[in-house]
Amino acid sequence: MIKIRCVVERITYQNPENGYSVLKVRIKGYDDLMPLVGNLLDANVGSVLLVDGDWKVDAKYGRQFVAESWEETMPATIYGIEKYLGSGLIKGVGPKFAGRIVQRFGTDTLEVIETDVQRLLEVEGIGRKRVERIAESWERQKEIKNVMLFLQDHGVNTSFAAKIYKQYGNESIDIVKKNPFRLADDIWGIGFKTADQIARKLGVEKEAFVRLRSGIMYTLSNLADEGHVYGEKEQLIGRAAQLLEADEAAVVMTLDQMLKDKDLIRETEAIYLPPFYYAETGVANKLLRLQEEPAGDRLWSRLMEARRQTGNENLSVDVAGIQQSVGMIYDEVQANAIRQAAVSKVMVLTGGPGTGKTTTTQGIIAAFRAYGLKILLAAPTGRAAQRMTETAGMEAKTIHRLLEFSPSDGYQKNEEQPLEGDVLIVDECSMIDIILMNALLKAVPPGMRLILVGDIDQLPSVGAGNVLRDIIDSGRFPVVRLTRIFRQAQNSRIIMNAHRVNEGHMPDISNGQNTDFFFVQREEPEQVLEEVVRLVRDKLPGYYHVPSAQIQVLTPMQKGVAGAANLNIALQEALNGRGEGLRRSGSVFRPNDKVMQIKNNYDKEVFNGDIGVVEKVDLEDRTLVVAFDRRPVEYDIMELDELVHAYAATIHKSQGSEYPIVVMPVLMNHYVMLQRNLIYTGITRAKKILVMVGTKKALAYAVRNVTVHKRNTLLKERLWQT
Repeated sequence: MIKIRCVVERITYQNPENGYSVLKVRIKGYDDLMPLVGNLLDANVGSVLLVDGDWKVDAKYGRQFVAESWEETMPATIYGIEKYLGSGLIKGVGPKFAGRIVQRFGTDTLEVIETDVQRLLEVEGIGRKRVERIAESWERQKEIKNVMLFLQDHGVNTSFAAKIYKQYGNESIDIVKKNPFRLADDIWGIGFKTADQIARKLGVEKEAFVRLRSGIMYTLSNLADEGHVYGEKEQLIGRAAQLLEADEAAVVMTLDQMLKDKDLIRETEAIYLPPFYYAETGVANKLLRLQEEPAGDRLWSRLMEARRQTGNENLSVDVAGIQQSVGMIYDEVQANAIRQAAVSKVMVLTGGPGTGKTTTTQGIIAAFRAYGLKILLAAPTGRAAQRMTETAGMEAKTIHRLLEFSPSDGYQKNEEQPLEGDVLIVDECSMIDIILMNALLKAVPPGMRLILVGDIDQLPSVGAGNVLRDIIDSGRFPVVRLTRIFRQAQNSRIIMNAHRVNEGHMPDISNGQNTDFFFVQREEPEQVLEEVVRLVRDKLPGYYHVPSAQIQVLTPMQKGVAGAANLNIALQEALNGRGEGLRRSGSVFRPNDKVMQIKNNYDKEVFNGDIGVVEKVDLEDRTLVVAFDRRPVEYDIMELDELVHAYAATIHKSQGSEYPIVVMPVLMNHYVMLQRNLIYTGITRAKKILVMVGTKKALAYAVRNVTVHKRNTLLKERLWQT
């Protein structure tokens, strides 16, 4: 084993999933930058590393140093100090000021900042405000440094150390020593495996209760991430034992104790994390209670009185009058939906693209408006709410905004402070998971009507549950299904092909001049990658006279040559490959980059799946500003793991959004994800043009594959109960 000290000059490649990195480093005695490879995730440019490993000669890439273990150290040389100061760890010092400071103080730089920071005023361009920021940041980074050194000793990388410090401050070391598994519960991005690694180095026994408990909680959380509301007992025990590498008997004993302590809730063979149990039972109870209560509006009282007087149980609103007021002709199913909505407390309106969901919803709104009812509109995402606002001609809010969510106080609208209005209409309901639906229903007062609109053939929610389908399958509520494709929609091959796919038929891929649906045959993943780049950069903007920013690549998978991660690298290089930017985990974020938020951040009011554009990058402060629907949001460099590039995204992440032009790779390499509802969802994201690139074999496989992974949910059964 050889030990080297080096300065990180450039990050060539980093895989955030397994940590494998390729860095270009400067090593004393070598004229050229040398490649350093290994698990070096989040080593920053400017970091001084002490690395144990060995030299190897790679057949393709030549001589490189392979790291076995490493730690970050304080720089000793002038060059290292300059790189360290300019790396962004200290606010107020970017590369420019780092160069000036080191030029003035040389190897004494760090001692000057530590003992006599006011001397920085001697450096040209540095004023008192900047000195104060540097002093404050230096003190904070000293504390972080202590935490980092402790955590690095226990196998934690730099970015996680910074997150831990941000969460716990100066108590970080004490908390981690006391219970390292708290990290997995409290800090986004740190999972059980990282916490377990720290715990082992701290001497926690393999079958210690605290470890087994954390592993069981982590297994249930993983099941929730897969869409399950609960874990089946045997499924949970098996998975947890495998994760923990522990005897099933020890897992069972721990599970029994957790149930006794009410850390978990069991109902027959279903084992729940408490929030999911209370959400599922809450949704069922609230929907049934809402259904039973009469509506509190004048339309309801008039219709019920008219039915009583006439003895006509089918009496409802006059749709002919509504058609006249909105200038729209409804078919019988749409007219029935409007009549049904007028006499329903809870109702579902479902249908695919081109079947008139939007115009039917407009008719329902017109009927309620005619009687002076107060209507609230909502959707799960900002994009969906914006579309609803445009089509309905009145404001729609995201569910979080409607419920007045704040990070510190939670939902302000609830049972004590319910929503005010007569009707709540919610669009894109297939996206709503069990936790969000429970929060929404808590705020719906007993006399309010609830209309749920959505397409159940799309992918289910990213979060746990299959709420819309369970509500429909329960048979407890009126459901109107729109199936007729209107003449105007029949001219769109996107819409017709979406329905063909949904019915299990191959889409029409004959191409042609006047179509909006194209198929480009390419066999190899590398060919698909090249064609996607050509389409986005050259062909589609040239032919349709639209900027590349309006073209969205949607792919079945995250990994692989034609997966979202690799497509983003290629597309960024092709569309925005020049200029300075902020580096994080192997990615560089530049002005004009298209980016996506990948976790809910309630402080910033940006949510998982929101797409924005980088407006500004500040290399001195190591911050950037992203515009989400023209609203600027600032990110510190340590928060950049919440963002990924969004030139390409997975189809799952595109739910609730529409794009003018969609390019979709479809290859057998994606076979794990190739399912009918995935392809259907991808096709229905395109408003004007869809281009598929790949093989007919892969497309045919997806159309045939109706394997829908069953989600553990008991909502339908709970709704069945009288």
